[in-house]
Amino acid sequence: MSRPGERRGYHHGNLREALVAAAVDLISQHGPEGFTVAEAARLAGVSPGAPYRHFRDAEALLAEVALRGFVRFAEALAAAWADGKPDSLRAYEALGRAYLAFARREPAYYAAMFETRIAHDAHPGLLAASDRAFGVLRDATEALVARLPEGRRPPVLMVALHVWSMSHGIASLFCRPDRSRRKLPMAPEDLLEAGLLIYLQSLGLAASG
Repeated sequence: MSRPGERRGYHHGNLREALVAAAVDLISQHGPEGFTVAEAARLAGVSPGAPYRHFRDAEALLAEVALRGFVRFAEALAAAWADGKPDSLRAYEALGRAYLAFARREPAYYAAMFETRIAHDAHPGLLAASDRAFGVLRDATEALVARLPEGRRPPVLMVALHVWSMSHGIASLFCRPDRSRRKLPMAPEDLLEAGLLIYLQSLGLAASG
C-alpha cells in the first residue's frame, strides 16, 4: 500500500510512466547525479525491485527520460522552424529562440539529454530520437544555405554544428534554473541572436548593416 503523497502507478498498471515521472522529478530537484532507481521507486510508491520489471538499470531509465526529452525537443524545434515560413532567415532565428526556451522550460529533460553521459549507441531509440532533433536543425540549415548561389554554399553539416554549439553553449551557461547560471547584462536570446547574425553575415547568409 502506498503512503500518502506517493504515486500508485504500479497498482494501476502504469508503473513505467510513474517511474519516468519520478525520474523527471528527481532530476529537477537534484540533477542527474542525484538520481537513483531506489528513490524513483519510492516516489512511485513501489518496492525497490519493482522498477527492474521495466528498466534493467538506472541508465536505462535515464535513457528513457532523455529519449522523451529529445522527442519534445524535436517537436518544439519543428514548430519554431515551421518549414521556413514566412521567411527562412526569420524562421531560423525562431529556431534558436526555441532551443533556449526548451532548455529553460524543461530543465530536467534537458539535463537528461545532455548531462548524463549516456552512450547513445547503446540505446537505439535514444539515438534515433536525438538524430531526429538534430535533423530539424540540419534541414533548416540546408534550406537557409540554399539561398546562396551553388558555388558559394558552405557545408550544411558544418554550419548546423556551429549553430548547435552556439545555441547549446548559451543554453547551458545562461538558461539554467539553478545557481550555477551565469548572469548576463542582456537576455540570452539577444546574445544568441547577435552571435547568430554575425556568423550568418560572415557566410553571406544574412544582410550586413
